[in-house]
Amino acid sequence: MNVSVYPAPAEAERAAASIVAAQLQRKPGSVLGLPTGRTSLGIYRELARLHAERIVDFSRAHTFNVDEFTGLTSKDRRSFCAFMEKHLFRKINLPKSHIHFLDGHAADLESECDAFEREITEAGGMDLLLLGIGANGHIGFNEPGTSLHARSHRAKLTTETRRANAALFGGRLTAVPREALTMGIATLLEAAAIVLVATGKSKAQAVRSMFTGQITTARPASVLQLHKNVKVILDLAAAEKSFPH
Repeated sequence: MNVSVYPAPAEAERAAASIVAAQLQRKPGSVLGLPTGRTSLGIYRELARLHAERIVDFSRAHTFNVDEFTGLTSKDRRSFCAFMEKHLFRKINLPKSHIHFLDGHAADLESECDAFEREITEAGGMDLLLLGIGANGHIGFNEPGTSLHARSHRAKLTTETRRANAALFGGRLTAVPREALTMGIATLLEAAAIVLVATGKSKAQAVRSMFTGQITTARPASVLQLHKNVKVILDLAAAEKSFPH
């Protein structure tokens, strides 16, 4: 893994955005895998700025979002689809037909996951995947457990993960869905390049699990050690247990 540590979160987020911009400049029709969550906000803000300044063009790109809550329509303001529309898609020139999402409100969730996998394959696979990491080491909504699903699937969310997403639901844990759809571990690992961004002290232990040499389902992010092209972007707080200063 290639690791870069920045003094502050904003610098780490700008570094991640610059990698996405460089990917699109190199290959305008790139297929991007995108996350949601607190860490992604700064990245998307910077990408919107770069687009406004005509430094980056999304007109030929395709995006696949990593996960989505079950039971919510794409129009629900609490959905990740609405999150992406608010924080990125409405600010760039990405065609709506190039935006791909798992539909958490589909009548048949298993069939939805299968169709999503086919869409990724038909697009030629992900050229660049952006990821965050949960405090418990989850990537996407692949939660710690005795086994990890290989492909996109319906996932049961831990209370810790639901609590981390409660802000989208007015701070009410009981309102957060108990399940989500997510890309599986094999799907994530098939991306040609992965950029994982983590900021804040709460992520330090999870980050450490990526550098122990041990791969365990108890810390899903540890599987990234199997990938040949991973760049990890951290701020000082997230790096403190792995790369102390």
